[in-house]
Formats: sequence, structure tokens, C-alpha cells
Amino acid sequence: MMSVEFPKSLWAATAPARALSAPLSGAEETDVAVIGAGFTGLSAAIEARKRGHAVTVVEGKAAGWGASGRNNGQVIPILTSAEPDVWVSRYGEAGKRMVRLIGNSGDVLFDLVREFDMQAEAEQNGWFQPAHSPGRVKLSQKRVEAWQRHGFPAELKDATECAELLGTDFWYGGMYNPTGGHINPLALAREMARVAEHLGAVIHEDSPVISYERAGSAWVIKTAQGTLKARALILATNAYTGELASRLAPRIARSVVPVLSWQMATEPVGDNLRRQILPGRQAVSDTRGDLRFFRYDARNRLITGGAVMGSFDVANRVRRKAARSLAEAFPDLGVPEMTHVWSGYIGMNWDRFPRVHKLGPDGWAWVGCNGRGVALGTSLGRELARAATGQPEDELALPVTEPDPFPVHGFVRRFAPTYLAWLKRQDRKEVKL
Repeated sequence: MMSVEFPKSLWAATAPARALSAPLSGAEETDVAVIGAGFTGLSAAIEARKRGHAVTVVEGKAAGWGASGRNNGQVIPILTSAEPDVWVSRYGEAGKRMVRLIGNSGDVLFDLVREFDMQAEAEQNGWFQPAHSPGRVKLSQKRVEAWQRHGFPAELKDATECAELLGTDFWYGGMYNPTGGHINPLALAREMARVAEHLGAVIHEDSPVISYERAGSAWVIKTAQGTLKARALILATNAYTGELASRLAPRIARSVVPVLSWQMATEPVGDNLRRQILPGRQAVSDTRGDLRFFRYDARNRLITGGAVMGSFDVANRVRRKAARSLAEAFPDLGVPEMTHVWSGYIGMNWDRFPRVHKLGPDGWAWVGCNGRGVALGTSLGRELARAATGQPEDELALPVTEPDPFPVHGFVRRFAPTYLAWLKRQDRKEVKL
């Protein structure tokens, strides 16, 4: 039996098993071809099938093997620093539609889970961004006001409300969005694959794509063993675009920097502490550049993570750092033991704005999740499928740009972890508004 090795994550240990589908072999044809079986690709496959189009997904490893199955599982309906008013000023009407897509992205994901009864440990109990300094509370207020102007339910929590929500007075207030939450990401990816296949999509796993090209009126996608011909193409590989085949889409691959994001899980928290620490079970990620983030899973483990500089003994160093951070915020917890530690790439770019690209006639891609890919990727997958199946572009949240590769991508990628030192310095400064 074919198999693909997954990182030894908590998600790999708890997600429902999935039998690997057959690799692409020989010559096949379809209407919509999707490269990549993560949240974007599988969401696109589901939407294309719901709209009555034949769709084939080609995945280099297995559904959810990349970033979609390795992240923290937080469903966050805003982006890191791409503010709504900037989308509008930069892209006009397409920017307005993108703001609506981002603001609705949490509901899009959870509605999809509910529609198909996906077993993904989904909890839509809100996302909270606590401010790590008094000045950041002013930044939180500005962000809340911006999202409220666009009609979304952001709320500002003061210090007292923040302490009640988190079970600690370590933070100063912050922004709360009730449409966020969290999921088991690998379980969600496998459930999305199940639903896509149930709806009639074809998925070929263990099939790294070597190349794609426009030939006449069709796209031709090649793997080592097969060829797929399609009217429309969606490239849904994000941070992993150049990882399995370096020549797949080099300009797009070089427009983002794959940065390792480390995740980990504690032992299950006892009932008394569980009721004290984060009693509402929201997803939490604060305002630091050197981010502190955490939430519970279905077994009451705290799922957290972090980053460290350098390449020596990284897993153990980041494990100790994350444990100390939790203990600092929640002294009654003590320094927790981490039972699972794993990592995966996120796609970062210079201004932290996701990019949508048109590959050619009926060809689409997006990259640059910047750590917000769970809700965004699911929503953009649906949007790209609508574009690929004939919905007019001026009705969709697709602000198209040309790829903008980093001039010295290899150098930037190698030294990206040193960016953490700058972020730490910025965390100690109050922002100027």
C-alpha cells in the first residue's frame, strides 16, 4: 500500500485516517485542474463540483501534507497587517470585495464544515488578539473601528474584559472577533478531500507536478507518470510552490519566502485550570511580532508555538521558549511539558499582502498567506473556483497583480529567521498612530 510520511504532529496522531488515492498515471482530461490538495485546492474542488464542473486535483504528497495540515488550526478572519482601508485604496472595487471575503472568511470555513458535517474538531467560539502593551490597545481600537466601518463584528475589549476572557492580567485589552475559532487542520483537510471525492472530484496523490503550460485552448499538467489536460487551472501550492519541483512556477515561488513555523502541544490541562485559563476556548494570538499564540484542542491540550533565531537545536529551543511564555502568562500552569513538536512553512512576503495572479486564460493562483492561511485559503479556493467556472472577474474578490520575485530570493530565505531580532526590538517600542 502506498504511504506518505507526515510530520509527527498532534494532528497526524488525531486526525481521521485517509487512504492515499492513486497517483496520476497515463493521460486524463478534466474541466478544472487543481494543483495542490490543501485548503485552497480542496475548497476549490468542492466549489467547482457544486457548480457542476468536472475537477481533478493533483497533489505531490497527500491531502493536507503541507501547510494546511501543520498549522496551529486558528481560524482568523483578518490578516496580519493588511488593513481593510489599504485594500480599498490599493485595489479599488476589487479591494472592497477582498475586504468582504476576508471579513467573512471565518463564516465561510465554519459554514462549509457544518454543511457537510465535517469531523474536524471545529469550534467557532471567537478569535482574540490581546494587546501586549498599552500603546497596542490604541492600535487594536483603530483596527476594530476599521473593520466595523466595513460592517464586520469586531469588538474592543478593555483590560478587565481581557483578563476575564484569558484568565490572566498579562495583556492590556485587545480586539475580539466572534466569527473566528479553531479546527484540527489535518482533520479538516482530510474531510475536505472526502467531501470533494463524494461530490465527484478526482484526487491523485503522490503525484508531484513537474510542469504546466498553456497549449492551444487547454492547460497541460505533467507529472512523472501522467498528463492531465484541462480547460482551467488553479495553482494552489502557496509556500510549497517550489519545494517539490523547483521549476514548477519559479517567479511565483520566489515572490514569497517559506519560513518555518513551529507548533507544539502540551499535556491535557486539568479541569480546574481549564476553567480558569481561557474559559471560553477562543483562539488567541497577540500583537507581538515575536508572536505569542495558543488555544485548546478537543482534548484540552494547549496548542502553541513560537520562533527562535539560528539553526542549532531549534526544536528543543523553541519548545522551551514556548513553555516559558505560557508559564509567564499563566503562572498557575507552571512550565508545561510539550508532548508534540512539529513545523511547516508559511509563505511570507515583504508587505504581508496576499497576492492573486492570473497565469493565463482560465488560469489562477494565489500566494502569501503570511500566517493567516486557514480561513483565507478556504475562502480564496472558493473564489478561484468561481473564476475558473465562468463567474465574471468583476464580481469576485480577486485583485490581480503580477508576481514580484525577491531579487536575491536564496539569500533572503536563508537569513529570514534573523528578522525575529528586529521584531523583538519593535515589540518593545510603542507604535505611532
